[in-house]
Amino acid sequence: MLDREFDTDALSGLREAVHGYATASGMPEDRAIDVVLAVHELAANAVLHGPGHGRLRIHVTASTLYCEVSDPGAPGAPGAVPWPVEHGHGLWLVNEAADHLRVTSGTDGSLITVVFAMPAAAAPSPQPRGPAVPGDGTGR
Repeated sequence: MLDREFDTDALSGLREAVHGYATASGMPEDRAIDVVLAVHELAANAVLHGPGHGRLRIHVTASTLYCEVSDPGAPGAPGAVPWPVEHGHGLWLVNEAADHLRVTSGTDGSLITVVFAMPAAAAPSPQPRGPAVPGDGTGR
């Protein structure tokens, strides 16, 4: 799992960490770039539309890479308003890059989840069977 807090100064390092995590998880380079693009856009939105900082969590299953970008919100704080509900160009871009996008936003913060399908080759493959040995029960 990749779990990082971020603010404006950490966005560059966040992009590098996301790219490294996605490729190490088996995501092909072109899709890893899509993951970086989506996460960067969401993190920049958290900085711009939220309280100026947030948290990224990424985890991978055999078939899916999940990215969650959240901010704690700051009711009443100047400039810290919930993310716009209407989808702008940035969220449109994220929606195009990801396989699924879910936005939950309110006065107590925002949680945006993007999902990317992992390639079949990245899923753990079954253990190869060796040559049959008489009496090993394989029936070969």
